[in-house]
Amino acid sequence: MSVLVLLTISPGIEADGTITQQLQQDNPSYAKWGQLAMEKTSSRYPDADIIDYLHRGREEQGNEITEKFKLWLQEDDREFGVFITIVFDSDTEKVHAITFEETTH
Repeated sequence: MSVLVLLTISPGIEADGTITQQLQQDNPSYAKWGQLAMEKTSSRYPDADIIDYLHRGREEQGNEITEKFKLWLQEDDREFGVFITIVFDSDTEKVHAITFEETTH
């Protein structure tokens, strides 16, 4: 009975033992946009593997939000970075622009 009470009282711990609240806290606000950046980069560079990921920051100007990422890719013997910028409307989440810029650093 005490275990049942503990599970009932503890928010975020489901009957199957998962910790949903912790997972929600570990999912940063930019995660959705990072996933989009990786998907678009994979489409643009289909023969490259994404080997590193960095969220470079967020800028807000009115209803327009800009999320910035840097992905590090490997294609055959070549390693290179790609800066990805995603601009979207904060209310509708409609994407206005996605830009890519390659870098060697």
